[in-house]
Amino acid sequence: MKPDEWMRLENEADVPSPALVLHLERIDENLRRMVALVGNPARLRPHIKTHKLPQLVVRQLALGITKFKCATIAEAELAASAGAADVLLALQPVGPNVGRLLQLMRTFPAVRFSTLTDSPEALATLNRAATAAGVSVEVLLDLDVGQGRTGIAPGPEAAALYRTMSTLPGIRPGGLHAYDGHLHQRAVAERAAACERAYAAVEKLRTELLAAGLTVPRVVAGGTPTFPFHARRGDVDCSPGTCVLWDAGYGTNMPDLDFLPAATLLTRVVSRPARNRVCLDLGHKAVASEMPHPRVIFPVLPNARAVGHNEEHLVLETEDAGNFPVGTVLHGIPWHICPTVALHSHVSVATAGRASAIWPVVGRARFISI
Repeated sequence: MKPDEWMRLENEADVPSPALVLHLERIDENLRRMVALVGNPARLRPHIKTHKLPQLVVRQLALGITKFKCATIAEAELAASAGAADVLLALQPVGPNVGRLLQLMRTFPAVRFSTLTDSPEALATLNRAATAAGVSVEVLLDLDVGQGRTGIAPGPEAAALYRTMSTLPGIRPGGLHAYDGHLHQRAVAERAAACERAYAAVEKLRTELLAAGLTVPRVVAGGTPTFPFHARRGDVDCSPGTCVLWDAGYGTNMPDLDFLPAATLLTRVVSRPARNRVCLDLGHKAVASEMPHPRVIFPVLPNARAVGHNEEHLVLETEDAGNFPVGTVLHGIPWHICPTVALHSHVSVATAGRASAIWPVVGRARFISI
């Protein structure tokens, strides 16, 4: 069997390249494994930033998952439109996004929306807008547990900001949010220990807030690499995202996580510029390019080396180039799937080894209707 046999499509001659192909049976298996790992779908709050597709929200709803996490107003609208009951906007709203969040709440009154804060100024702005609109917004305190990207360090300043949240008429304290996306240790024991160290400060803060008589309705913690460790806690919402589609990066660096690559790139050889080179129609606009090479893994070309990458072209150097004439279809697994999905306006959906549908990637837009 060829190493890319499961990726191949009976009707791939009809699929224009470059194409992002989602293998639905594998996605369904990943969703089942995700639920099995946490034990109870009520404890899942999957991040939809990876797939950005209402159809996959619906498939998760069918498994009993009702809570979702997202990064943009458009993704929040997508989730609500698809039937999500509870949507966390995991990016502090500033500027016009404050009004857009309130509009989301008016448009979908049956959905429980929440968001994050780490700033007294941003919190005050949101409170003023919510009070003027006659509503209250559920807000979680965003904690920086080591990534240094967003959030406030657990400690006295964080506790003071949470106390402030409980006094504002337009704000409902919703608990704590802690994303440990900086933890990528390949060794499971090292990653687990780092996760425990990072989470200890979160647990300490929660205990202090509860002792002070404040309500801490929930803790939302982790992403995909630390999902197995937070799943054991029993009292947090777990928010993995990449595991729905998986990718070569996590597959290589997180071998302990038992998920299947379910998204592939279909590309074609468009030129043979030298005896040992093939040029593919898989440029920056079709595969995420923020990582070093390899940005895509081709099972049938394990020793190929990327020597050029431009807007529409990927040039590979390989002694096997002679086996791949112009027009040959190749299948690869993207190294980083999340931004790769965002590059594609549509995906091809494969079932039973055939490309059977085309879905628009609704959530890649910055605006849908709100």
